[in-house]
Amino acid sequence: MRTVRPLRFLGATALATLVMITFAPGAAGAGPAPESSAPRTEVSVSSVDLDGPAVSTVKVTVKNTGPQRMRSLKVSFAGPVGWAVQPALTSVLGTVGVGATTAAEFRVQVPGKREGFTLRTFTATATYAGGDGAGSATATRTQTNGAPLANLAAAYNNVGITDEGETGPGDYDGEGNSFSAQKLAAAGLEPSGRVEALGAELEWPGVAPGTKDNVAGAGQAIALSGRGGKLVFLGSGVTGGATGTATVYYTDGSSTSGSFGFPNWSFDPADAHGATLVASTDGRNRPDGYGNAGIAYRVFAHSVALDATKQVEFVVLPSNRNVHIFDMAIAS
Repeated sequence: MRTVRPLRFLGATALATLVMITFAPGAAGAGPAPESSAPRTEVSVSSVDLDGPAVSTVKVTVKNTGPQRMRSLKVSFAGPVGWAVQPALTSVLGTVGVGATTAAEFRVQVPGKREGFTLRTFTATATYAGGDGAGSATATRTQTNGAPLANLAAAYNNVGITDEGETGPGDYDGEGNSFSAQKLAAAGLEPSGRVEALGAELEWPGVAPGTKDNVAGAGQAIALSGRGGKLVFLGSGVTGGATGTATVYYTDGSSTSGSFGFPNWSFDPADAHGATLVASTDGRNRPDGYGNAGIAYRVFAHSVALDATKQVEFVVLPSNRNVHIFDMAIAS
């Protein structure tokens, strides 16, 4: 049984997988600016033991990859808001030679685990003189607690398709309206049917009309595996503000983010937000039955870029319920 000694200024929440390095502008007295091709200072954060409540030791490693000795090195470390860290800042005695590494240790108060899926971020920053001349470098490590939803279908939270003979369950737009299953089929979108868009092979939801069939974005984390150059989303928007950011996490702990958007399912230009039209249906289902014949209600595709050298592990969807997603897939 572990003995937990509380740190001062304790906080809470659940936590943190890895790695991004960024660089701040040079500090005063940081020495000559490095050439554009010069290697940059490397900062890395060790894995954090999330089995709380406990005090975990975290090691921050700094490697001097610059052409000069590194002087006056200070390392700071911070966890999620409210998490206690000691010390918050430490100074490294002496200098760090070219190609050499040094490490600083910090203690983090880890609270008890929370149910569900959480992402928590830790940040380490090194400030220095000499080295690569940049003055500072930062590493961000993000780890996860819990598991993402198994697939997009597990996140379905909206009824966007109904039968023309039973339109009542539909509420794609918040006003009780929905796509007509019959008109979608006429446009080539049938349950479990194959949809090709932007180089990806997607699938139209294989569920019965009048049941949950799409995801209104709310930051859901969805498991997804594969490699490719882009992640393609199939869907459409409601209102004029159906945009947001998707964040893709890879098995090595790194991540990339990209913004995308869908036009309103009707009325907006078909290429709004850079989207691509996939299918257009005639009219829609209203609470009182089929109507609005002669007006197009549409489905679009859009994509965000991926790092094709890495294996995707999961995707965090935009936190915007105006963005409705029927499927997503990785394309080369």
